[in-house]
Amino acid sequence: MLAHTSDSVTLSPKDPSPDNGEMVRLIQVRGGIGAVPGVCMAGVHAGIKKRKSDLALVALPGPHVCAQVITTNEIKAAPLLLTSGNLAADGDAIEAIVCNSGCANACTGERGMRDAENTARHAATLLGLRATQLVIASTGVIGVTLPMDRVSKGIDRAHKQLAEGPEAAFDAAEAIMTTDHVPKLAAYAWHENGRRHVIGGIAKGSGMIAPNMATMLAFLVTDAVVSRESLGAALREACDGTFNMISVDGDMSTNDAVYCCAKPGAAAATPGLRAALDAVCHDLAVAMVRDGEGATKTLTFTVTGARDTHQARTVARAVINSSLVKTALYGEDPNWGRMIAAAGSAGTGLDPDTWSLYLGDAVWVERGAIEAMSEAEAHHVLEEQNVAARLDLGLGAASATAWGCDLTGDYVRINAHYRT
Repeated sequence: MLAHTSDSVTLSPKDPSPDNGEMVRLIQVRGGIGAVPGVCMAGVHAGIKKRKSDLALVALPGPHVCAQVITTNEIKAAPLLLTSGNLAADGDAIEAIVCNSGCANACTGERGMRDAENTARHAATLLGLRATQLVIASTGVIGVTLPMDRVSKGIDRAHKQLAEGPEAAFDAAEAIMTTDHVPKLAAYAWHENGRRHVIGGIAKGSGMIAPNMATMLAFLVTDAVVSRESLGAALREACDGTFNMISVDGDMSTNDAVYCCAKPGAAAATPGLRAALDAVCHDLAVAMVRDGEGATKTLTFTVTGARDTHQARTVARAVINSSLVKTALYGEDPNWGRMIAAAGSAGTGLDPDTWSLYLGDAVWVERGAIEAMSEAEAHHVLEEQNVAARLDLGLGAASATAWGCDLTGDYVRINAHYRT
């Protein structure tokens, strides 16, 4: 979505920069990866889908280091396996990304690997690269092989249409969508050591989303210089607090991945880069929840007063991943017991006498038993499209936030007929 028609300034939650003692100031910009200088993109209709665009090509301005965070699913799609091998061989010299939608190329055996390899070879030949210098990704139906004649022609078409800027990024973001309603783009700029840097991303995801890398793909690019090792650590940290804290339906797929490319160098990830990376991942993750299949409401659930971050995140994920919480949200049913039951099911050592639950800014249930808000008051808050709740565990000082959506009859309809 090209939602940002002008720049807006935010302050990062990161620690002050050690260089100047000031908070890192982020500038939200439009265009996703199209905001990063020199990055060229295209999104085309290759014919994998009947009508909609289904193949994206991204060409980077020279070799980039690339870090990845991929699904923990024990069944991994061919493009994931191929790209992991490419990063092991050429992770400091990645120059392009190819992603198709409409076919996951998962559970497709030896042919699936050959198809992924041929995709990389074909694009590499056009771009004058080694096949190992490409990130290859797919999303769509599992157990179906790629129509390689169409994929090849689509790559040819995308290569001819490569262009810089927000509109090209929008086309690329649209081409990787499956059941998404809208393309997902985010970008932030920041100034550090007298220089301006940008990080941008595009992503897809609206179904099979669970807090473990979800059914999603995200591609991030920055013009900042950083070592691959440091970039990988920063990306894992960012994903733990964003992509791994969302849930639409509690399911995990075979193709989930986040890839982040940066200018190569020996530098460590700076406070500005970490803050901007967090911000881009946050915006893309929340966009997935808002675009959840059949969703009509979003829930921002924050856990405070936890012993440590692990406990806070575990409890928050348990609540937003609960089908009963999701259906209560859809029905605007002030059934706070579902949230508490989900929190307790996480097995993190809650004290039944110290927790308090808040809905919006008001106390809903105090000290584990005292209901401080009437059902009518709670129902009124739950009528809002964006609902916020907070559970204070009363055990410590750690906190975490997770994002989810409601579960509706439309979700069932969409997924009951996904292939047909």
